[in-house]
Amino acid sequence: MTKVRDKSRRLGELFIQLVETHCEGMGFALASPRDAERRGSQVSFTHEHAYPIMQALIARNIIGDFRAPDILRFGFAPLYVRHVDIWDTVQALADIMTTGEWDKPQYKQRSAVT
Repeated sequence: MTKVRDKSRRLGELFIQLVETHCEGMGFALASPRDAERRGSQVSFTHEHAYPIMQALIARNIIGDFRAPDILRFGFAPLYVRHVDIWDTVQALADIMTTGEWDKPQYKQRSAVT
């Protein structure tokens, strides 16, 4: 279990580092505790347009959660999430933001479940 928790911690830390580096100036703010012992296996960021951003990620088969009013939440299950998955997710997030893909009307339509 120690190795599993260590990987979970590393995945979360990598995700935070990459979002803060590759999505700098795009409106994201860390909502989770930076301390991995307090954070668990999830990382949350706030963003003014969290809902459509999450919908655009889901359209790319990157599954996270939206929590009102402005939280994007990502869980890292260390038994099947790889470090490359973290890199791919952050690249997709940066692309969605850079291209404005999140701003498409289909991503702004609210449904009961995210």
